[in-house]
Amino acid sequence: MKIIKDLHTFPEKSKPITLAAGFFDGLHLGHRSIIEHATESAHNHGGEAWVLTFESHPLKTLRPEAAPLMLTSVKHKLELIRGRGIDGCIVLPFSTELATMPPTEFADWLFHCVPTLSEIVTGENWRFGAKAAGTPELLQNLGNKENLIVTALPPVLDRDQPISSTRIRTAVMHGELEHAAAMLGRPASVLGTVVRGRAIGRTLGYPSANIDPHNEALPPLGVYAVRANVDGKPYQGVLNFGTRPTFDKEKSVPPVLELHLLDFEGSLYDQDIEAHFIARLRDEWYFSTIEELKAQIQKDIEQARGILK
Repeated sequence: MKIIKDLHTFPEKSKPITLAAGFFDGLHLGHRSIIEHATESAHNHGGEAWVLTFESHPLKTLRPEAAPLMLTSVKHKLELIRGRGIDGCIVLPFSTELATMPPTEFADWLFHCVPTLSEIVTGENWRFGAKAAGTPELLQNLGNKENLIVTALPPVLDRDQPISSTRIRTAVMHGELEHAAAMLGRPASVLGTVVRGRAIGRTLGYPSANIDPHNEALPPLGVYAVRANVDGKPYQGVLNFGTRPTFDKEKSVPPVLELHLLDFEGSLYDQDIEAHFIARLRDEWYFSTIEELKAQIQKDIEQARGILK
């Protein structure tokens, strides 16, 4: 999958381009319906399917204090898009210049940089241009002279309500993992880089990988049964998201993601790992002795194996 960050560098194409447009945070079932429609349309017309998205949420630029937490970082989002039949992805930085660009000017820019653009597929509520004044209807009117088709798909529903990144974010942060998974079409997950920690887990006999998360919206503190992949091989695991009160009871420390992979040997430092939250096992507890903690970790592992088998 090709990735470009500047429309002016869009490769010259003779094939028709079908573009799936949206922010796509989380790549939930509604987003996937847009991308699947775009790939099917491109295939039917002998063309290529591309995605148009943005590096950051518009509010990060316009009103940073009101910007929502993200379900997926840009890297995570691209990994989820990759392999879904998409030939390339345009990831535009959301700048002040872009935020103030009138919708007609944005459309003209898009038509000029992608001259073989034949169809744009998006959701009914997609907006673009200054003050979010651009609508799919306006885009269709602007594209008529270019013989451009604009397909605005209705939302995918869950419990008679449109699936949205906002609803999923709320479910994840409230620990409603099954509901989040139903809207995502996959378990909620976190992608992060393994960094060096204090090696507490190793001293206990349960080595763990400290994950520096790329995304921001995470479930409540606690212990979880998870699945993860390392070099393409699936592993079961137990993930503790917390402040390690047994060791830091007198300190105010930020929460840490610690992943113990079952039946794994080797180094994970500097690798990116995606951990899928399957079930919440318990709250994070304070233990008066290390022996009590070790005994509980073993119980967590046994419970996780039963859930994940």
